[in-house]
Amino acid sequence: MRARELGIEIGDGTPGPLNAITDVPGVGIGHTTLIEGEGSLHVGSGPIRTGVTVIVPHAEVGTRPVFAGAHRLNGNGEMTGLEWVRESGMLTTPIALTNTHSVGVVRDALVAADVNRRGASEIFWSLPVVGETWDGMLNDINGMHVRAGHVHDALEQATGGVPSEGGVGGGTGMICHDFKGGIGTASRVVSGAAGGFSVGVLVQANHGRRERLTINGVGVGEEIGRDEVPFPEDSLPSDASAAGSGMPGMSGAGSIIVVVGTDAPLLPHQCERLAQRAGFGIARTGGVGEMTSGDLFLCFATGNAGRLSNYKVGAEPVRLPLEMLSDLVITEYYDAVIEATEEAIVNALVAGATMTGRDGVTVHGLPNDRLAGLLN
Repeated sequence: MRARELGIEIGDGTPGPLNAITDVPGVGIGHTTLIEGEGSLHVGSGPIRTGVTVIVPHAEVGTRPVFAGAHRLNGNGEMTGLEWVRESGMLTTPIALTNTHSVGVVRDALVAADVNRRGASEIFWSLPVVGETWDGMLNDINGMHVRAGHVHDALEQATGGVPSEGGVGGGTGMICHDFKGGIGTASRVVSGAAGGFSVGVLVQANHGRRERLTINGVGVGEEIGRDEVPFPEDSLPSDASAAGSGMPGMSGAGSIIVVVGTDAPLLPHQCERLAQRAGFGIARTGGVGEMTSGDLFLCFATGNAGRLSNYKVGAEPVRLPLEMLSDLVITEYYDAVIEATEEAIVNALVAGATMTGRDGVTVHGLPNDRLAGLLN
């Protein structure tokens, strides 16, 4: 189920054919979802509600980078590799999303995959981009159950088409505005004088407070209160924190990762400006970047893919024939990012099915019939 299947249309822009980040040619998405066990938390054994999602900007990103830029709305989170993105203006690896305590193994697995692809004898370096949000309310996060093989599986499965949404991949154990959250995606086509390019967004939504949730200007969170749909912490046992959760139940204590992709020929500073605009899409749904929230955004542009090499001597000429979209039309791309981010969050909520995790904690899905009744 997606928002538009409920008759919910976000903004005035035109979605791409898939209404997903995979509308950007060459982009592939792969998920590995880990769901195992039930009952009381036993650190190292479960229950497990987690996973990893991989975004491949294009098949040769390791040797043919793309321009990229990043933005931080609130920094209580992690996205590895951003210093090199900021320094070079380039993205040189796939992007992976997972839980907070699995960032290291996912990063190392992406390096190993690059080694396997190139051959161990080639001299190069790899600084993968891996983002995280915290799934310890549902998952045995301290058990660190994501393994290198799970990352490799997601890479192998990365493909076009409409990605699965909701509680899948890195979004498996995530919570959004006190409803079940996770992975969501959407896109817009920017037509006319602005060039006819696609802008796609994928989010890992694990943020927000119920009372602030707003969709198309309707205060959905105020309408669907705690008495109608309980909060996750309402089912949290009183001794759960001592049992190893690492964080007590706390409305809004989460994060959101936003990945923006486009096939427009943007330069790094333009990518950074598009990444900034994701914050407006979050705000339109009621997110404010709470103190405990890690709100980190990355934008990549494939419009110059194939013109750059990953710093291998002799791999490219001294002068590069790059293209750049005029800043006179860039505002239309800001609009596209804002709308697609907003719709991606709503798609994550609509797809998020009720899930019970460790210690019997239950996160309820947003009731879609009730949502449709409020908005239509």
